[in-house]
Amino acid sequence: MTEAVADSASAKPRDTSFFGHPKGLAILFFTEMWERFSYYGMRGLLILYLTQHFLFSDEKSAVMYGAYTALVYVMTIIGGTLADRYLGQRKAVTFGAILLCLGHFGMAFEGSGSKEYIVSNGSEIELLDEGRGNNRKLYVDVDGAERRVTFGDDGSIKFLETADTSDEPTAGVYQTIAADSYTTRVQRQETFTLILYFSLALIIAGVGYLKANISTIVGALYEFDDPRRDSGFTLFYMGINLGSFLSSITCGILGIVYGWQYGFGLAGIGMLAGLAVFIWGQKYLDGKAEPPNPALLKKSFIGPINIELACYLAGLAIIAVAMSIVMNAEIIPDWFVGSLGILIFIGLVSYSFIQLQGTERKRMFAAIYFVLAQIPFWALFEQAGSSLNLFTDRLVDKTMFGVNVPAPVFQALNAGYIVIFAPILAWLWIWLAKKGREPSTPVKFAFGVFLAGLGFLSLVAGIGASGTAGLTAVYFIFLIYWVHTMGELMVSPVGLSAVTKMAPARVVGMTMGAWFLYSGLSNYLAGIIARGTGAETIGGQITDVAAAKANYAAVYSNVGYVAMGVGVLMLLISPIIKSWMSTDVGVVDSLDDELRASGEKPT
Repeated sequence: MTEAVADSASAKPRDTSFFGHPKGLAILFFTEMWERFSYYGMRGLLILYLTQHFLFSDEKSAVMYGAYTALVYVMTIIGGTLADRYLGQRKAVTFGAILLCLGHFGMAFEGSGSKEYIVSNGSEIELLDEGRGNNRKLYVDVDGAERRVTFGDDGSIKFLETADTSDEPTAGVYQTIAADSYTTRVQRQETFTLILYFSLALIIAGVGYLKANISTIVGALYEFDDPRRDSGFTLFYMGINLGSFLSSITCGILGIVYGWQYGFGLAGIGMLAGLAVFIWGQKYLDGKAEPPNPALLKKSFIGPINIELACYLAGLAIIAVAMSIVMNAEIIPDWFVGSLGILIFIGLVSYSFIQLQGTERKRMFAAIYFVLAQIPFWALFEQAGSSLNLFTDRLVDKTMFGVNVPAPVFQALNAGYIVIFAPILAWLWIWLAKKGREPSTPVKFAFGVFLAGLGFLSLVAGIGASGTAGLTAVYFIFLIYWVHTMGELMVSPVGLSAVTKMAPARVVGMTMGAWFLYSGLSNYLAGIIARGTGAETIGGQITDVAAAKANYAAVYSNVGYVAMGVGVLMLLISPIIKSWMSTDVGVVDSLDDELRASGEKPT
């Protein structure tokens, strides 16, 4: 039975059924938990799936991954706008969840995989494969016998006398193909490749309709002066971390140990559970997510197509655009993406000079600063799903307590660390605030970016400690995720709130759109960085471990030092940013501690 307490301000009963919060929060908590379960479960497997099952190069896979995650951010602007003006959040979330279910289940249709052939002396030899992740083994059928394939330090290909992997260290070499005497050819199943692109596009559109709108519903459950609002968001965002933690482990293990389709299938089942929860629990939302003007939805848009149907057809347009971009991500010039970011920046600054003045202008400058300041952090942090995932799979000794842990499982560390350390950091801010020493928001941002760079330098130290061709110790992966999570807790929970408080009320929507757009550009930049770490592979396996390690160390060192330098620069200019924040700086720097503890993720 629903419990209620009186609202002292309005004398209306308040629903306290879910840990003192409205029952609708429980519906949104579990919907978001399962949606994030599906998203992070699929994300953990995606880069390995692209490189091992479809045999895309590291470079192409990294840029595809970057384009995919960037579009996930950008499309939330469209989905949020359509919901605010026409559909309402309930219809938008339902439509988005349906698209997500279709997309995740589409990922489970994998086919038999791409085939790679070694072409030498006018003949072709098909590479056979078994297993996934670092358990993946390559074989060839030569002279009537199956033989294990390994690679020499000089780039040569070696066919061993035996296919038994237990004999590999002592097995004789049956045939060697010199590095300069072969090429390779990849043959893909076009139908299943198109299914991959289409499924990713469905997920992009689904997140676009669901993500921003479900957060909006959470806020709508509370009156403006309801003291439970921030703690309600804390509970809601803990659902994000719970879904991320569980999916990284379960989908990661199923996908790597048993088969890609099982990992992706479980992600789809998770999203289906989220859709079922949301549909069943809509009655508990108290009408807070309905269309702003239901009659308007029935009006004609073009001929027999009414406005509601047009909003859904816009989703099909998003799918078409997203599919085209993901398919051709590697041919999109980097300067185009950079130019887009510059143009938007010029537009924001021009608006500030032309339309605003005095304190409003300074506060808008502060909001623009935070919109831009997130870029270096997310560009490095989002290596977790791409280059860092590949590095962990290929070049880390992941054996723990006698068990070889699949690489995607380590992505659960971020969510686990948030659950552990977010309350500690929240307590630290309270303690420092009482002493008048709590860092300002610009200082926290500077530390967050600095830690993003420091995390990669710690991993570079691990790469160096492992020698030329040895595997990096697994505790360095624990270390980089911890350092990055501490940085995230200084950037993510306060960033969005600072932007909404600094931007003038009449342009908050535009500024938030810029935040998500630059978040998308950050993820595309992450793909470009990951592309730089790409190694030469055959059959999805590195051909030269020493060269791959050296390249990872070089790229990670460069981005690490750059990020740390940017962090120092941000720290130096933080007094200027604080002055722009004007008299509201105390409000921004005293964000509710429970919101800080939430570890809010942008997607």
